[in-house]
Amino acid sequence: MAITGIVKDKRFMNHQMGAYHPESPERLSVIYDMLDGADMAGKFKSVPVRPATREELLRVHSRFHVEQLESTAGQEYTYLDPDTQTCADSYEAAVLAAGGLCEAIAMVESNSLNNAFALVRPPGHHAERSRAMGFCLFNNIAIGARYAQDDLHLRRILIVDWDLHHGNGTQHSFEDDPTILYFSTHQYPYYPGTGGFEEVGQGRGRGFTVNVPLSVGYGDGEYIGIYHGILSPIALEFKPELILVSAGFDIYFGDPLGGMNVTPAGFAGLTRVIMDIADECCKGKVILTLEGGYHLTGQSESVKHVLMELAGASKTDTGALMASAETEILNHLVERVKTTQRQYWKSLR
Repeated sequence: MAITGIVKDKRFMNHQMGAYHPESPERLSVIYDMLDGADMAGKFKSVPVRPATREELLRVHSRFHVEQLESTAGQEYTYLDPDTQTCADSYEAAVLAAGGLCEAIAMVESNSLNNAFALVRPPGHHAERSRAMGFCLFNNIAIGARYAQDDLHLRRILIVDWDLHHGNGTQHSFEDDPTILYFSTHQYPYYPGTGGFEEVGQGRGRGFTVNVPLSVGYGDGEYIGIYHGILSPIALEFKPELILVSAGFDIYFGDPLGGMNVTPAGFAGLTRVIMDIADECCKGKVILTLEGGYHLTGQSESVKHVLMELAGASKTDTGALMASAETEILNHLVERVKTTQRQYWKSLR
């Protein structure tokens, strides 16, 4: 069994954006309840939660943005965009989410843990340098990546984003940076409207952004095929020293905001593909952070499958999952991405 760390703190549930908002505290409470079940209790190591420092936040966000969010502390409700607001405790939750992820990265890099999952909120991948949006306040995974580079002295970081929505903020944080490879599968066209095939990065970072925009209806087989056919060869060529995952569970087949068909077994399969890459490149060092996911039962069950995979309690046969793919659709998509990316990656030629 691997030593898998968990970032878990009840203060994340103090962040509230109003009644009936889909990004609710219940998203975490169902996961925390699952972790307390007899079959899960004691299997995972707790990661100490700390607030992100001002320096850590400013590596990704502008001073204006950090100070604007800090000013909301203690305020009943502050509207930041039509979908995103804060309450009195939101700023604390947001700095703890970013800091907790950084702490998990540090423990994995020091070999205190084999891998980890930051079960935090608010989510982060839509947050831009100077703007909160799409339920996100600070860009947790971008802050974590810069922490790994600046404080832990890692050079090459792979960020994988399987959330239903494109991580515009994460892409924009690194699109001119060849040391961070950003790979995203997402429903398209859909919120936030970014993430087309042709978005490959800028300047020295061209080729280090890999977008796989998907129409509705993709399930376990297609997702596993995409990750085997596109992510694996690129990642093995890039040779990351650490893999970070924006783990959104809104691609679950019953999610009220989505149109995908991934099952809990499919999430385990995605985790297995990424773990296999990590085993070959970076001694298995993988850290996930929670992004979206709005079907409460699906969220709990899918996170459970991912955690069991991380801990080595299961080992998913990804080939069996991929056998269910619509082969013609999958092959067409993979070739479309390769056509765009092969000028940057020898492994796709």
